[in-house]
Order: sequence, then structure tokens, then C-alpha cells
Amino acid sequence: MQHAVVSHDEWLAARRNLLQKEKELTHLRDSVAGERLALPWERIEKEYVFDTLDGPRTLAGLFNGRSQLLVQHFMFGPGWKEGCPSCSFMADHTDGMNLHLANHDVTMIAVSRAPLAEIERYRKRMGWEFEWVSSFGSDFNFDFRVSFTPEEVASGHIDYNFGGWKMTGEEWPGVSAFYMDEAGEVFRTYSTYGRGVEAMMGTYAMLDLAPKGRNENRGMDWVRRHDRYEEAAAPACS
Repeated sequence: MQHAVVSHDEWLAARRNLLQKEKELTHLRDSVAGERLALPWERIEKEYVFDTLDGPRTLAGLFNGRSQLLVQHFMFGPGWKEGCPSCSFMADHTDGMNLHLANHDVTMIAVSRAPLAEIERYRKRMGWEFEWVSSFGSDFNFDFRVSFTPEEVASGHIDYNFGGWKMTGEEWPGVSAFYMDEAGEVFRTYSTYGRGVEAMMGTYAMLDLAPKGRNENRGMDWVRRHDRYEEAAAPACS
């Protein structure tokens, strides 16, 4: 992409014009965030049980003493050798956030349908510290529309991202938010799918500031699991 090279004053004028649009976007984002907070809540009636390193725990048991829970619906199905590379990219951001979230009354974990032993093997390989639990054998992933039955996949049409989704597959990404009141009742307050999961991808926010932007050909085709980037891509030592 060719760019004009201009004087400082011309660059400053162009930057100020863009700043007005950035401010409009910031105000719109704040407005949407307010509407998100105002969404009605859905009481969780079903008792989901998860396999964790501390034994079986219910959804309420995953809050770890806090009132808010964020769940990454991590694409990792039973029998998979590895977790999804895009979900792994998302998860690379979690450990850095978790200390701050925990000190603001928020627990953040990952949930996948793979058995816990398969999850743990991959989590240790990737060097992650965050809690990652298994929903294997429960309806959790199916109810939250991030896992789909063979029949749904074969139909060529799945109910994902709050509507029809022409692309099919047994696992898809998402992020869900929950609240637990003093009586121990749990409510779903929000879920996001599709590109909504970019909320976890701080790397993209920085790429959007870089000269080449996201510089992608087909979505996230450039992303690799962090232990699979070629050495040639690493910066040379000075």
C-alpha cells in the first residue's frame, strides 16, 4: 500500500481529522458497553459439573469465591492432539490479565469439551498457568452453542453466534460472562462469539496501531501456537 509522504503540518492536520473519528468510536464503544451492562440476565437452571484438578465442581464452584466469572470457550474437542491455534492465541493473553481481574472480583477460566488429561497435557506444553476445566460428559458446550453434534454438523447449518452459521464444525469459540449472587444463584449476563472474541486478543489492538495493521491474507492464517513460530520470524539480536 502506497502512502503519501507529507510535511509535519499536513500530517498533523490529517491526524487531527482521524482523532475526531477515533473519539466518536470511543463514545460509541462506551455507549455499547452501557447497553451490554443493561442486558437482562438468564438464570442458570441446569447443574453443570466440570472435571477439574480439584475434582468435580459445579459452575458455581468455578467462581473461586468471587461474584463474577468469565469463561473462554476454548475449541478443544475429545481426541484432539492440540487445542485450536486461534483459541491458543486468545489464551496467550489470559495469564497477564488474571492477576488484575482477580483483584477486581473477576475469575477467568477456560472450558473445553476434551477430557481433563488431554487439556492438562496441552496446557503444560504451552506453559499456561490459568485454570482450564473439562466439560466432557455435560451439556455445557452444547447449551452454550460452542459445540455441535455430528448431526448438526452434517446438516450444513449450525445455530452459532445467535443465528444461522453457514460454516460448520464441531467446535467454535466464544466468551461468556456469569454472575453469582449472595444466595449462590448463577446467571448468564453475556456471551459473545465470532469476531466478538477479539475482546481477548490484545495483540490485535496493538497490530491495529502498527504501520502494516493486521496484515492478514485470510483472517488469522498467520497465527501459530506460540511454540510453533519459525525461528526466522524472531527479531535479530542487535
